[in-house]
Amino acid sequence: MTHGTHDGAPAADIGRPSLGARIRRSVTRGWAWLVAFLRYSRTGMIGVIIVTLFALMAIFAPLLAPYSPTRVFPEHILEAPSAMFPFGTDINGMDILSRVIHGARIDLTIAGAAVVISLTIGLVLGLVSGYVRGWFDLLLLRTMDVLQAIPVLILALAVVAASGQSLTIVILVIAFVDIPIYTRLVRAQTLSIRESAYVESARAVGNPPVRLLAKHILPNAFPPVIIQTSVRFAWAVKITAGLAFVGVGIQVPTPEWGAMIRVGAGQIISGVWWPSVFPGLAILIFAFGLNLLADGLQDHLDPESRS
Repeated sequence: MTHGTHDGAPAADIGRPSLGARIRRSVTRGWAWLVAFLRYSRTGMIGVIIVTLFALMAIFAPLLAPYSPTRVFPEHILEAPSAMFPFGTDINGMDILSRVIHGARIDLTIAGAAVVISLTIGLVLGLVSGYVRGWFDLLLLRTMDVLQAIPVLILALAVVAASGQSLTIVILVIAFVDIPIYTRLVRAQTLSIRESAYVESARAVGNPPVRLLAKHILPNAFPPVIIQTSVRFAWAVKITAGLAFVGVGIQVPTPEWGAMIRVGAGQIISGVWWPSVFPGLAILIFAFGLNLLADGLQDHLDPESRS
């Protein structure tokens, strides 16, 4: 006979919080952590503000941009910054401010997708490699050594040039060259954590490897990964712009920061600086914000730094 409560709930569920309660508790803890982080680290707070502003600019680009990013004004080619065009226009007669705003959407989408892919694959490979070790660990390390020995930009140029200039290819290339970074980081953390007392205790009471990795090792290995993700996000934006600048990434008229710098670079020598300076400043400020965020996370998550 099945024992239960008066309303039919299984006895095993007595005292277990509901899914909604667990979600609310997680959200509350997340907000509490964010507030503590912002109060503790002024550097991190500045980084959060900069990154948030760029994220909002990317999300609401159609509402913020005064014109369509591909609209051409034939009578206003290479016009200097003015009330009508605060950032001026480029050699094609397109509004630079509108293109910089929409460029945030393109660059952040590419960098974000690439980071998610490389982070996911790197987490899995690093956890398995650090926990299993043996021949799999040795083979994976040698493979990562080969990938990291190839100059990143040259590899990206070769793959994009051979495969085609598309958004998907650029994302996959950036993700591919970033996988060794996460794999090595997670592997090193796993090797250290797997020998700790609490993991040994969890293993002794019969927890399977999958549960050990998911419940005990991964949560404790994740703080350095979060810090590294901020740095790699900035790197992904710079590589995206770099590929477009040399002509093998996103192409004009798509509003992308690197492509905009490439189009405007030829006019700098004649004193027309605005087509390339404003998208360059966008890359600089966004990367600066991500690096401030990484520094703040490092100080907040590192017990030695906090002490």
